[in-house]
Amino acid sequence: MIQVSDWQMIMRLVMSVLLCGAIGLEREVRGRSAGLRTHILVGLSSCLLMIISIFVAQSFGEAHMFDPGRIAAGVVTGMGFLGAGTIIRYGESIKGLTTAASLWAVTAVGLAVGAGFYLAAYVSTALILITLFALSRVEKSISKGK
Repeated sequence: MIQVSDWQMIMRLVMSVLLCGAIGLEREVRGRSAGLRTHILVGLSSCLLMIISIFVAQSFGEAHMFDPGRIAAGVVTGMGFLGAGTIIRYGESIKGLTTAASLWAVTAVGLAVGAGFYLAAYVSTALILITLFALSRVEKSISKGK
């Protein structure tokens, strides 16, 4: 099995901060409840947990039948609870769904970086940012037309 070097671990952690920070910055600029720091912490911790999962699987997997997907599944499940905490209902409207979705997205980006799927993480981050920036304008123009 290929071991992840210390340098690779550091690079993955820094990369997750940069990618997830870009998404968090968009939320921060828009004044949302979960902004820059929250998105960085979620992405960074997801990345770290994926790195740990891979390390444990490589170190003890054969003897203990360790599946690295278990930790990733736990991360995704836990993220659901954190995301639910950002959703608030105000009468007929609901606030925080996009922020909850962006937190879920940075969880996936962090897991991808931690697993070494850099291209998927880069492309996903770009698509997430396009969705948050460009499509909010589309939504506003549609809302004005109603």
